[in-house]
Amino acid sequence: MVATLLCALLAIALVVAFHRFATESLVEEVTAAGGRVASDVEHNEVVSPLVERRDRNLQIVDPRGVVVAATPQLRGKPVMARFTPDSQNIAKSVVCGGVFPSGECNIVVAQTAHRKGQDWVVYSASPTVPPYVDPWLAATVAVAAAVLAAALTALGHRIVTASLRPVAGIRAELDKINETCPNRRVPFPPSQDEIYDLADSVNQTLARLQAAMAQQRNFTSDASHELRSPIAAMRAEVEDALYAPEETSVPTVGRTILGSLDRIEAIVRDLLTIAREDVGRPVEHEPINLAELVTTECDRRPHTGKRFVCSLEPGVVVTGDRTRLSRLLGNLIDNAERHAAATITFHVRQEPSPKRDARRFPNGIAILEVIDDGPGIDPDKRELVFQRFARLDTARNRHAGGTGLGLPIARQIAMAHGGTLQIEDSPHGARFVLRLPLG
Repeated sequence: MVATLLCALLAIALVVAFHRFATESLVEEVTAAGGRVASDVEHNEVVSPLVERRDRNLQIVDPRGVVVAATPQLRGKPVMARFTPDSQNIAKSVVCGGVFPSGECNIVVAQTAHRKGQDWVVYSASPTVPPYVDPWLAATVAVAAAVLAAALTALGHRIVTASLRPVAGIRAELDKINETCPNRRVPFPPSQDEIYDLADSVNQTLARLQAAMAQQRNFTSDASHELRSPIAAMRAEVEDALYAPEETSVPTVGRTILGSLDRIEAIVRDLLTIAREDVGRPVEHEPINLAELVTTECDRRPHTGKRFVCSLEPGVVVTGDRTRLSRLLGNLIDNAERHAAATITFHVRQEPSPKRDARRFPNGIAILEVIDDGPGIDPDKRELVFQRFARLDTARNRHAGGTGLGLPIARQIAMAHGGTLQIEDSPHGARFVLRLPLG
Protein backbone atom coordinates (compact mmCIF):
# COMPACT_ATOMS: atom_id res chain seq x y z
CA MET A 1 0.00 0.00 0.00
CA VAL A 2 2.80 2.42 0.83
CA ALA A 3 4.66 1.58 -2.39
CA THR A 4 1.48 2.05 -4.43
CA LEU A 5 0.72 5.36 -2.78
CA LEU A 6 4.26 6.67 -3.28
CA CYS A 7 4.33 5.56 -6.92
CA ALA A 8 0.92 7.12 -7.55
CA LEU A 9 2.14 10.41 -6.09
CA LEU A 10 5.26 10.18 -8.24
CA ALA A 11 3.16 9.53 -11.36
CA ILE A 12 0.89 12.48 -10.58
CA ALA A 13 3.90 14.72 -10.01
CA LEU A 14 5.41 13.64 -13.34
CA VAL A 15 2.16 14.24 -15.24
CA VAL A 16 1.78 17.67 -13.61
CA ALA A 17 5.36 18.53 -14.55
CA PHE A 18 4.81 17.35 -18.16
CA HIS A 19 1.55 19.31 -18.32
CA ARG A 20 3.24 22.48 -17.14
CA PHE A 21 6.11 22.05 -19.57
CA ALA A 22 3.74 21.35 -22.48
CA THR A 23 1.59 24.36 -21.59
CA GLU A 24 4.60 26.67 -21.47
CA SER A 25 5.81 25.30 -24.82
CA LEU A 26 2.33 25.79 -26.33
CA VAL A 27 2.18 29.41 -25.12
CA GLU A 28 5.57 30.06 -26.70
CA GLU A 29 4.42 28.54 -30.02
CA VAL A 30 1.16 30.51 -30.06
CA THR A 31 3.00 33.71 -29.18
CA ALA A 32 5.56 33.07 -31.92
CA ALA A 33 2.82 32.45 -34.49
CA GLY A 34 0.97 35.64 -33.53
CA GLY A 35 4.20 37.62 -33.46
CA ARG A 36 5.04 36.56 -36.99
CA VAL A 37 1.64 37.75 -38.26
CA ALA A 38 1.89 41.01 -36.25
CA SER A 39 5.24 41.69 -37.93
CA ASP A 40 3.61 41.08 -41.34
CA VAL A 41 0.79 43.47 -40.45
CA GLU A 42 3.25 46.21 -39.55
CA HIS A 43 4.95 45.77 -42.93
CA ASN A 44 1.62 45.36 -44.82
CA GLU A 45 2.74 41.95 -46.03
CA VAL A 46 0.04 39.61 -44.67
CA VAL A 47 0.00 36.34 -46.57
CA SER A 48 -2.23 33.26 -46.39
CA PRO A 49 -2.46 30.93 -44.72
CA LEU A 50 -2.12 32.87 -41.47
CA VAL A 51 -1.07 29.72 -39.54
CA GLU A 52 0.40 26.41 -40.59
CA ARG A 53 -1.33 24.07 -38.11
CA ARG A 54 -5.04 23.29 -38.26
CA ASP A 55 -5.49 23.47 -34.46
CA ARG A 56 -4.19 27.06 -34.42
CA ASN A 57 -6.63 30.00 -34.79
CA LEU A 58 -5.75 33.61 -35.54
CA GLN A 59 -7.58 36.92 -36.02
CA ILE A 60 -6.36 40.36 -37.16
CA VAL A 61 -8.39 43.22 -35.67
CA ASP A 62 -8.12 46.80 -36.98
CA PRO A 63 -8.19 49.90 -34.77
CA ARG A 64 -12.01 50.03 -35.01
CA GLY A 65 -12.32 46.53 -33.53
CA VAL A 66 -13.35 44.88 -36.79
CA VAL A 67 -11.91 41.50 -37.72
CA VAL A 68 -10.19 42.04 -41.09
CA ALA A 69 -8.64 38.60 -41.43
CA ALA A 70 -9.02 35.22 -39.68
CA THR A 71 -8.26 31.55 -40.06
CA PRO A 72 -10.95 29.43 -41.78
CA GLN A 73 -12.50 28.20 -38.48
CA LEU A 74 -13.17 31.79 -37.30
CA ARG A 75 -14.18 33.56 -40.52
CA GLY A 76 -17.35 35.58 -40.09
CA LYS A 77 -17.15 35.33 -36.29
CA PRO A 78 -16.59 38.16 -33.81
CA VAL A 79 -13.37 38.84 -31.96
CA MET A 80 -12.28 35.78 -29.98
CA ALA A 81 -11.38 37.78 -26.82
CA ARG A 82 -12.19 41.11 -25.23
CA PHE A 83 -8.84 41.81 -23.56
CA THR A 84 -6.15 43.87 -25.26
CA PRO A 85 -2.36 43.86 -24.98
CA ASP A 86 -0.83 45.58 -21.98
CA SER A 87 1.98 48.10 -21.89
CA GLN A 88 4.40 45.43 -23.09
CA ASN A 89 2.26 44.97 -26.27
CA ILE A 90 1.32 41.41 -25.31
CA ALA A 91 -1.27 39.69 -23.14
CA LYS A 92 -2.45 36.12 -22.69
CA SER A 93 -5.41 34.37 -21.10
CA VAL A 94 -7.55 31.24 -21.25
CA VAL A 95 -10.90 31.71 -23.05
CA CYS A 96 -13.68 29.10 -22.91
CA GLY A 97 -16.68 29.03 -25.26
CA GLY A 98 -17.56 32.12 -27.33
CA VAL A 99 -16.26 31.74 -30.86
CA PHE A 100 -14.77 28.38 -29.89
CA PRO A 101 -16.72 25.10 -29.76
CA SER A 102 -18.83 24.53 -26.64
CA GLY A 103 -16.86 23.08 -23.75
CA GLU A 104 -13.51 23.86 -25.34
CA CYS A 105 -10.97 26.22 -23.76
CA ASN A 106 -8.19 27.93 -25.68
CA ILE A 107 -5.04 29.76 -24.76
CA VAL A 108 -5.35 33.19 -26.39
CA VAL A 109 -2.40 35.56 -26.88
CA ALA A 110 -3.04 39.18 -27.92
CA GLN A 111 -0.21 41.21 -29.49
CA THR A 112 -0.10 44.79 -30.78
CA ALA A 113 0.95 45.67 -34.33
CA HIS A 114 1.74 49.33 -35.10
CA ARG A 115 0.70 50.32 -38.61
CA LYS A 116 0.56 53.92 -39.94
CA GLY A 117 0.41 55.32 -36.43
CA GLN A 118 -2.49 53.10 -35.39
CA ASP A 119 -2.61 50.01 -33.14
CA TRP A 120 -3.84 46.81 -34.63
CA VAL A 121 -4.34 43.66 -32.54
CA VAL A 122 -3.42 40.13 -33.54
CA TYR A 123 -5.13 37.33 -31.59
CA SER A 124 -3.61 33.84 -31.79
CA ALA A 125 -5.13 30.82 -30.04
CA SER A 126 -4.74 27.09 -29.55
CA PRO A 127 -6.68 24.52 -27.47
CA THR A 128 -5.33 24.06 -23.94
CA VAL A 129 -3.26 21.00 -23.07
CA PRO A 130 -5.42 18.26 -21.44
CA PRO A 131 -4.51 17.27 -17.86
CA TYR A 132 -3.06 13.95 -19.01
CA VAL A 133 -1.08 15.80 -21.75
CA ASP A 134 -1.23 12.88 -24.14
CA PRO A 135 -2.89 9.43 -23.91
CA TRP A 136 0.34 7.67 -24.77
CA LEU A 137 2.28 9.62 -22.14
CA ALA A 138 -0.39 8.99 -19.48
CA ALA A 139 -0.42 5.28 -20.23
CA THR A 140 3.37 5.09 -20.13
CA VAL A 141 3.57 6.87 -16.76
CA ALA A 142 0.78 4.68 -15.31
CA VAL A 143 2.44 1.44 -16.44
CA ALA A 144 5.84 2.61 -15.17
CA ALA A 145 4.32 3.54 -11.79
CA ALA A 146 2.64 0.13 -11.50
CA VAL A 147 5.88 -1.68 -12.37
CA LEU A 148 7.82 0.46 -9.89
CA ALA A 149 5.24 -0.22 -7.14
CA ALA A 150 5.48 -3.96 -7.78
CA ALA A 151 9.30 -3.81 -7.77
CA LEU A 152 9.36 -1.81 -4.53
CA THR A 153 6.91 -4.23 -2.91
CA ALA A 154 8.96 -7.26 -3.92
CA LEU A 155 12.24 -5.63 -2.87
CA GLY A 156 10.79 -4.44 0.43
CA HIS A 157 9.40 -7.91 1.17
CA ARG A 158 12.75 -9.47 0.40
CA ILE A 159 14.66 -6.97 2.55
CA VAL A 160 12.25 -7.33 5.48
CA THR A 161 12.35 -11.11 5.23
CA ALA A 162 16.15 -11.11 5.19
CA SER A 163 16.29 -8.61 8.05
CA LEU A 164 13.87 -10.56 10.23
CA ARG A 165 15.53 -13.92 9.61
CA PRO A 166 18.10 -13.26 12.39
CA VAL A 167 15.24 -12.13 14.63
CA ALA A 168 13.52 -15.45 14.02
CA GLY A 169 16.75 -17.20 14.97
CA ILE A 170 17.02 -15.14 18.15
CA ARG A 171 13.39 -15.91 19.05
CA ALA A 172 13.87 -19.63 18.40
CA GLU A 173 16.96 -19.70 20.63
CA LEU A 174 15.17 -17.75 23.36
CA ASP A 175 12.36 -20.31 23.29
CA LYS A 176 14.91 -23.03 24.06
CA ILE A 177 16.54 -21.14 26.94
CA ASN A 178 15.11 -21.88 30.37
CA GLU A 179 16.29 -22.34 33.90
CA THR A 180 17.92 -25.69 33.02
CA CYS A 181 20.27 -24.21 30.41
CA PRO A 182 20.89 -20.55 31.29
CA ASN A 183 24.35 -20.63 29.70
CA ARG A 184 22.96 -20.65 26.14
CA ARG A 185 23.15 -17.46 24.09
CA VAL A 186 21.34 -16.20 21.00
CA PRO A 187 23.22 -16.21 17.67
CA PHE A 188 24.77 -13.05 16.23
CA PRO A 189 23.88 -12.04 12.65
CA PRO A 190 26.81 -11.63 10.24
CA SER A 191 26.13 -7.92 9.68
CA GLN A 192 27.01 -5.24 12.23
CA ASP A 193 23.56 -3.63 12.29
CA GLU A 194 20.72 -3.00 14.71
CA ILE A 195 19.86 -6.71 14.83
CA TYR A 196 23.44 -7.40 15.94
CA ASP A 197 23.03 -4.81 18.69
CA LEU A 198 19.76 -6.48 19.70
CA ALA A 199 21.46 -9.87 19.93
CA ASP A 200 24.28 -8.32 21.98
CA SER A 201 21.78 -6.71 24.38
CA VAL A 202 19.86 -10.00 24.72
CA ASN A 203 23.07 -11.91 25.46
CA GLN A 204 24.12 -9.35 28.05
CA THR A 205 20.68 -9.63 29.66
CA LEU A 206 20.94 -13.42 29.65
CA ALA A 207 24.39 -13.19 31.22
CA ARG A 208 23.03 -10.96 34.00
CA LEU A 209 20.11 -13.34 34.52
CA GLN A 210 22.48 -16.29 34.69
CA ALA A 211 24.61 -14.47 37.25
CA ALA A 212 21.50 -13.56 39.25
CA MET A 213 20.29 -17.17 39.14
CA ALA A 214 23.70 -18.41 40.26
CA GLN A 215 23.77 -15.84 43.04
CA GLN A 216 20.28 -16.85 44.10
CA ARG A 217 21.22 -20.53 44.16
CA ASN A 218 24.37 -19.80 46.15
CA PHE A 219 22.45 -17.52 48.48
CA THR A 220 19.77 -20.16 49.04
CA SER A 221 22.42 -22.82 49.64
CA ASP A 222 24.34 -20.62 52.06
CA ALA A 223 21.19 -19.57 53.89
CA SER A 224 20.10 -23.20 54.22
CA HIS A 225 23.53 -24.13 55.53
CA GLU A 226 23.58 -21.25 58.02
CA LEU A 227 20.11 -22.11 59.31
CA ARG A 228 20.80 -25.83 59.41
CA SER A 229 23.69 -25.44 61.86
CA PRO A 230 21.73 -23.86 64.76
CA ILE A 231 18.78 -26.17 64.05
CA ALA A 232 21.08 -29.19 64.21
CA ALA A 233 22.56 -27.89 67.47
CA MET A 234 19.07 -27.48 68.95
CA ARG A 235 18.06 -30.95 67.81
CA ALA A 236 21.18 -32.51 69.28
CA GLU A 237 20.63 -30.77 72.61
CA VAL A 238 16.99 -31.88 72.78
CA GLU A 239 17.88 -35.48 71.83
CA ASP A 240 20.61 -35.59 74.47
CA ALA A 241 18.13 -34.33 77.05
CA LEU A 242 15.58 -37.01 76.03
CA TYR A 243 18.09 -39.86 76.03
CA ALA A 244 19.76 -38.85 79.31
CA PRO A 245 17.36 -36.64 81.28
CA GLU A 246 19.26 -37.23 84.52
CA GLU A 247 22.43 -35.64 83.08
CA THR A 248 20.84 -32.28 82.21
CA SER A 249 18.18 -29.85 83.33
CA VAL A 250 15.52 -27.68 81.74
CA PRO A 251 17.44 -24.40 82.36
CA THR A 252 20.55 -25.85 80.75
CA VAL A 253 18.64 -27.05 77.70
CA GLY A 254 16.74 -23.77 77.53
CA ARG A 255 19.89 -21.65 77.61
CA THR A 256 21.47 -23.73 74.85
CA ILE A 257 18.40 -23.62 72.65
CA LEU A 258 17.94 -19.89 73.22
CA GLY A 259 21.45 -19.28 71.92
CA SER A 260 20.66 -21.15 68.72
CA LEU A 261 17.30 -19.37 68.45
CA ASP A 262 19.07 -16.03 68.77
CA ARG A 263 21.31 -16.98 65.87
CA ILE A 264 18.34 -18.11 63.75
CA GLU A 265 16.53 -14.87 64.57
CA ALA A 266 19.59 -12.81 63.55
CA ILE A 267 19.93 -14.69 60.27
CA VAL A 268 16.23 -14.31 59.43
CA ARG A 269 16.32 -10.62 60.34
CA ASP A 270 19.31 -10.05 58.07
CA LEU A 271 17.67 -12.05 55.28
CA LEU A 272 14.57 -9.86 55.49
CA THR A 273 16.76 -6.75 55.42
CA ILE A 274 18.59 -7.96 52.32
CA ALA A 275 15.28 -8.81 50.63
CA ARG A 276 14.01 -5.28 51.29
CA GLU A 277 17.23 -3.74 49.99
CA ASP A 278 17.16 -5.91 46.87
CA VAL A 279 13.78 -4.54 45.79
CA GLY A 280 15.20 -1.01 45.83
CA ARG A 281 13.23 0.71 48.57
CA PRO A 282 13.05 4.50 48.10
CA VAL A 283 15.38 6.49 50.33
CA GLU A 284 13.95 9.12 52.63
CA HIS A 285 15.34 12.65 52.36
CA GLU A 286 16.08 13.56 55.96
CA PRO A 287 19.07 15.75 56.93
CA ILE A 288 21.41 13.70 59.14
CA ASN A 289 24.47 14.97 60.98
CA LEU A 290 27.07 12.21 60.76
CA ALA A 291 28.89 13.30 63.91
CA GLU A 292 25.67 13.15 65.92
CA LEU A 293 24.80 9.78 64.35
CA VAL A 294 28.17 8.30 65.40
CA THR A 295 27.88 9.73 68.90
CA THR A 296 24.36 8.38 69.37
CA GLU A 297 25.27 4.92 68.06
CA CYS A 298 28.35 4.68 70.27
CA ASP A 299 26.52 5.86 73.41
CA ARG A 300 23.70 3.35 73.13
CA ARG A 301 25.96 0.33 72.70
CA PRO A 302 26.70 -1.86 75.74
CA HIS A 303 30.20 -1.83 77.20
CA THR A 304 32.29 -4.57 75.59
CA GLY A 305 35.70 -3.64 76.88
CA LYS A 306 36.64 -1.93 73.61
CA ARG A 307 37.64 1.74 73.69
CA PHE A 308 35.98 4.17 71.26
CA VAL A 309 38.08 7.07 69.95
CA CYS A 310 36.17 9.71 67.98
CA SER A 311 37.51 12.45 65.71
CA LEU A 312 34.32 14.01 64.43
CA GLU A 313 34.17 17.15 62.30
CA PRO A 314 30.95 19.05 63.08
CA GLY A 315 28.51 20.17 60.40
CA VAL A 316 28.93 17.17 58.09
CA VAL A 317 25.31 16.68 56.99
CA VAL A 318 23.97 14.12 54.53
CA THR A 319 20.46 13.46 53.26
CA GLY A 320 19.04 9.98 53.74
CA ASP A 321 17.21 7.45 55.87
CA ARG A 322 18.27 7.69 59.52
CA THR A 323 17.18 4.16 60.40
CA ARG A 324 19.06 2.55 57.53
CA LEU A 325 22.21 4.63 58.07
CA SER A 326 22.09 3.67 61.76
CA ARG A 327 21.91 0.04 60.67
CA LEU A 328 24.91 0.57 58.37
CA LEU A 329 26.97 2.14 61.15
CA GLY A 330 25.85 -0.52 63.63
CA ASN A 331 27.00 -3.30 61.32
CA LEU A 332 30.41 -1.64 60.92
CA ILE A 333 30.75 -1.28 64.69
CA ASP A 334 29.69 -4.91 65.25
CA ASN A 335 32.36 -6.04 62.80
CA ALA A 336 34.98 -3.82 64.41
CA GLU A 337 34.13 -5.05 67.92
CA ARG A 338 34.57 -8.67 66.86
CA HIS A 339 38.05 -8.08 65.45
CA ALA A 340 39.49 -5.12 67.37
CA ALA A 341 42.14 -5.82 70.00
CA ALA A 342 41.35 -2.83 72.19
CA THR A 343 40.45 0.34 70.25
CA ILE A 344 37.94 1.38 67.60
CA THR A 345 38.48 4.78 65.97
CA PHE A 346 35.87 6.91 64.20
CA HIS A 347 36.63 9.75 61.80
CA VAL A 348 34.03 12.07 60.24
CA ARG A 349 35.03 14.80 57.77
CA GLN A 350 34.07 16.32 54.46
CA GLU A 351 36.06 16.80 51.27
CA PRO A 352 35.46 18.44 47.90
CA SER A 353 34.52 15.98 45.18
CA PRO A 354 37.09 15.33 42.42
CA LYS A 355 36.15 16.13 38.84
CA ARG A 356 35.55 12.49 37.94
CA ASP A 357 32.92 12.23 40.72
CA ALA A 358 31.37 15.69 40.30
CA ARG A 359 28.06 14.27 39.07
CA ARG A 360 27.87 11.65 41.84
CA PHE A 361 28.89 14.05 44.63
CA PRO A 362 27.80 17.50 43.37
CA ASN A 363 28.10 19.23 46.77
CA GLY A 364 31.14 17.40 48.09
CA ILE A 365 31.82 14.13 49.91
CA ALA A 366 30.95 13.21 53.49
CA ILE A 367 33.45 10.62 54.78
CA LEU A 368 32.96 8.26 57.73
CA GLU A 369 35.83 5.94 58.72
CA VAL A 370 35.63 3.03 61.17
CA ILE A 371 39.10 1.68 62.07
CA ASP A 372 39.92 -1.22 64.38
CA ASP A 373 43.30 -2.33 65.70
CA GLY A 374 42.72 -5.99 64.88
CA PRO A 375 44.61 -8.27 62.49
CA GLY A 376 43.33 -6.46 59.41
CA ILE A 377 42.23 -7.84 56.04
CA ASP A 378 44.51 -8.82 53.18
CA PRO A 379 44.05 -6.64 50.05
CA ASP A 380 43.04 -9.63 47.93
CA LYS A 381 40.22 -10.49 50.37
CA ARG A 382 38.75 -7.02 50.87
CA GLU A 383 35.94 -7.56 48.38
CA LEU A 384 35.28 -11.09 49.63
CA VAL A 385 33.94 -9.83 52.96
CA PHE A 386 31.13 -7.97 51.15
CA GLN A 387 29.80 -11.22 49.67
CA ARG A 388 26.81 -12.73 51.40
CA PHE A 389 27.63 -15.34 54.07
CA ALA A 390 31.33 -14.89 53.32
CA ARG A 391 33.73 -15.27 56.26
CA LEU A 392 37.47 -15.07 56.41
CA ASP A 393 39.48 -17.76 58.10
CA THR A 394 39.77 -15.62 61.22
CA ALA A 395 35.96 -15.43 61.52
CA ARG A 396 34.97 -19.03 60.90
CA ASN A 397 33.84 -19.50 64.49
CA ARG A 398 30.08 -19.05 64.28
CA HIS A 399 29.80 -18.20 67.95
CA ALA A 400 32.29 -15.35 67.64
CA GLY A 401 31.43 -14.31 64.11
CA GLY A 402 28.29 -12.72 62.76
CA THR A 403 25.79 -13.99 60.25
CA GLY A 404 27.97 -13.10 57.28
CA LEU A 405 25.36 -10.59 56.10
CA GLY A 406 26.22 -7.46 58.03
CA LEU A 407 28.81 -6.03 55.66
CA PRO A 408 26.82 -6.87 52.48
CA ILE A 409 23.81 -5.10 54.02
CA ALA A 410 25.99 -2.09 54.91
CA ARG A 411 27.26 -1.80 51.32
CA GLN A 412 23.72 -2.11 49.94
CA ILE A 413 22.56 0.74 52.17
CA ALA A 414 25.51 2.89 51.11
CA MET A 415 24.77 2.29 47.43
CA ALA A 416 21.07 3.05 47.98
CA HIS A 417 22.14 6.47 49.32
CA GLY A 418 24.34 7.12 46.28
CA GLY A 419 27.57 6.41 48.16
CA THR A 420 30.27 3.78 48.45
CA LEU A 421 31.64 1.52 51.17
CA GLN A 422 35.17 0.17 50.80
CA ILE A 423 38.07 -1.23 52.77
CA GLU A 424 41.18 0.88 52.33
CA ASP A 425 44.81 0.71 53.46
CA SER A 426 45.62 1.24 57.12
CA PRO A 427 48.88 1.03 59.14
CA HIS A 428 47.25 -1.64 61.29
CA GLY A 429 43.84 -3.25 61.50
CA ALA A 430 40.92 -2.85 59.09
CA ARG A 431 39.79 0.57 57.82
CA PHE A 432 36.23 0.81 56.47
CA VAL A 433 35.55 4.06 54.56
CA LEU A 434 31.98 5.21 53.84
CA ARG A 435 31.53 8.03 51.31
CA LEU A 436 28.15 9.75 50.93
CA PRO A 437 27.02 12.84 48.99
CA LEU A 438 26.95 15.94 51.15
CA GLY A 439 23.47 17.34 51.68
